[in-house]
Amino acid sequence: MVARFALLCVVACANQVLSVQSSPGDEREPASQRGATGCGCDSLKRAAGAVDADPDPAARYSRGANERTSEAQGEDGKFRSPMILISGGEFLMGTDNPGIPPDGEGPQRPVHVDSFYMDIQEVTNRQFETFVRATGYVTEAEKFGNSFVFEGILSDTVKSQITQAVAAAPWWLPVNGASWRHPEGPDSNVTLRLDHPVLHVSWADAVAYCSWANRRLPTEAEWEYACRGGLKDRLYPWGNNLTPKGQHYANLWQGDFPNQNSGEDGYVKTSPVMSFPANGFGLYDMVGNAWEWTSDWWTVHHTTERQHNPKGPRSGTDKVKKGGSYMCHKSYCYRYRCAARSQNTPDSSASNLGFRCASQEQQ
Repeated sequence: MVARFALLCVVACANQVLSVQSSPGDEREPASQRGATGCGCDSLKRAAGAVDADPDPAARYSRGANERTSEAQGEDGKFRSPMILISGGEFLMGTDNPGIPPDGEGPQRPVHVDSFYMDIQEVTNRQFETFVRATGYVTEAEKFGNSFVFEGILSDTVKSQITQAVAAAPWWLPVNGASWRHPEGPDSNVTLRLDHPVLHVSWADAVAYCSWANRRLPTEAEWEYACRGGLKDRLYPWGNNLTPKGQHYANLWQGDFPNQNSGEDGYVKTSPVMSFPANGFGLYDMVGNAWEWTSDWWTVHHTTERQHNPKGPRSGTDKVKKGGSYMCHKSYCYRYRCAARSQNTPDSSASNLGFRCASQEQQ
């Protein structure tokens, strides 16, 4: 079974191809005023058939299948993120006041999830590097030979070599050599960013890591339940005020997207994990910093009936991602809310896309 997927489809531009272009107060925020619905991080595509993907990364890189896991893990098991128990319960998933209606944020519906464990942080470069050293795993971005990077964080040298951009979002550029090791292309590295979230990982890459760590990706319902941190009907993991008492609670875009990021929150790219306050469950960076993969296939149609541990459709073309990223701004990508959601094809990779793991067992 050869898995071939398109990278980062857009809802509004699902058939868009690459084209040559020049290189405070309590908030019940309305939908974005912009005609488009995002920063374009779901508007990129890979060329079909460019690479043969691993048909079953979960099996190939499971802990039981890899002889070097124990050597990489070490006695203290520090290659994995600490996990915290999320006690099960019922919550209202989605919203009846969607910020981006085409994303299928509604209707609001009762959902019960059983107890599970979740990484308190996004998987970091250091942790992913340990996995790669132990297994020899090669990410899909490395197999394709490129990945998409936001123009605003590229060096002039790299930009001068690029002649293509995404027509629907010209600030996204296909960069040869961009991968988790080189987030902004060949002239960048993660040496000083080992505690930042790993980027340029596809859904299959994330599954492979989680399986190796004896974990899995969270379902969308689990992720959203965890994001809410025990709060009911609130926009963000901490409440309805984006910046309580003027304090930033997430790594987001401040300024004029995509032209200028003031970095008022301290960062213009990713931040080290756990740089901002945790939510009520003790989880960090549930919104902002990097988008996070979930296990669910994408759909915009949801039942209003009460559900127990929903896992999404049985099949599809895109996977659900949650949480937004450091590129999210209300004017372009109002997806840094717990109910917000977006989708990418499973081989998608970009400079703002990562993941965290979940588990049914204590690790």
